[in-house]
Parts: sequence; C-alpha cells; structure tokens
Amino acid sequence: MTTTRRQMLQALAALSLGGAGAAVATRPGAAQAPDQTELVDRSRATLERMMADPNYATFRRMLPNAKAVLIVPSLFRAGFVIGGEGGSGVLMAKSVQNEWSYPAFMYVAAGSVGLQIGVQEAEVVLLIMTDNGLFQVTTNEFRMGADASVATGPTGAGRQASTTFNFGADIYSFSRTRGLYGGVSVDGSILRPRLEWNRAYYGQSLSTRAIIIERRGSNPSADSLRAILARA
Repeated sequence: MTTTRRQMLQALAALSLGGAGAAVATRPGAAQAPDQTELVDRSRATLERMMADPNYATFRRMLPNAKAVLIVPSLFRAGFVIGGEGGSGVLMAKSVQNEWSYPAFMYVAAGSVGLQIGVQEAEVVLLIMTDNGLFQVTTNEFRMGADASVATGPTGAGRQASTTFNFGADIYSFSRTRGLYGGVSVDGSILRPRLEWNRAYYGQSLSTRAIIIERRGSNPSADSLRAILARA
C-alpha cells in the first residue's frame, strides 16, 4: 500500500470518529466531559487564530453582525474516487443583548463521487447571518445550501478580498486548510446535532434549540470562548 493511499484510509477512518484532531489538555474539573471540553478548547483556539490572521479581515468585519457561529476545529476530507468529509463542532448563538449562548455540539458530514484523490484537514468557521440560517441550523438535520444559502468567505487583505465578496447569503464559510485538496466547500454538507455530547457536557438531555435559543444549559468551561465572541 502506497503512503498516499495509507494517508487517505487513515483520514477516512478519522471521519467515522468525528474528526478527533490534536489533543488539548482539558481544564480542571472537566473530567466528567473530557471530549466535549477538549472540543470547546480547540474551538476557542481556532477562533483566536482566525481572528489574528491578517488574511481574514472580512471574517473579522462580519463576525460582530453574525447571529450565530459554528466552529469546526478539524474538518477532515479524504477521497479516492469516492470522497467524504466530517468533523465535530460547536454551535453558538447571540442574543439581542449581545450575549452568546453556551455551545451545542454538532457534526458535519458529507460525501461525493467523482475523479478525486487527496487528504485534507481544515479549520472551519461558519457565520450564520440571517434568521433563516439560524432557524435551519437548529433543525434535526440540515443540508447546507438546500434550505439556506451558503457562500465561501474570501481570504486575503485589502480591496480585492472585499470587492470580490458575494454578499446576501444566509451562511458564510471561512476555512484554514492544509493538505492535498485545493480548497474547502461545505455546500451540500449535512449538519446534525450530537445530542449525546450535549447530555454529557450539561448533565441533562438538551436539544440544539434548548441550548442556543432557550439558554437552558451552562458550563463554565465555555466561558472564555463566549467572552472572545462577545469582544469581537
């Protein structure tokens, strides 16, 4: 088996596990939900890197106007004729008082058939800009691009990045990638809630809407992530 194909098979195996990514030390007191706390910490690190990167000026300008964000620290994509992608993330919504909810846990999954080969890992942040986009991401299963429009946000600084941007979509996707694929698109991907992760993190069964709209869950390990969003 060649090295390239072995890498693809390893990446596809990672998809079935939800995109584990690199390990991050959990906070003291988080022993009851270590996987969930790790994902929250990695999501905070992804957000901080994107906000600090000069190539993401448009992202920084749009974030204060977003109604919600979905942060996926590790979205894996791999393919050998049949391709797939997947990764776990956190979804958070903003109230009219500019207070961000605690995170609801989500999973992004997609598949495709075509002439393709490669392995890629990306950090992805989706900015949900409209009421329709927010409503759709709180459903039990949402296909991006079908019930809410999705556009790929531009990278780069200066006039070119802002003038080539197609405004008016419900959701904008920003990604930082490495690997053999040339780019990342989440259009057509399926977003599903991870209800068992919500239960582990909050100690009770909560839907996505209960957490981000009704504000029925809280966990102090996400307070630093909420604070970064509030300062944006």
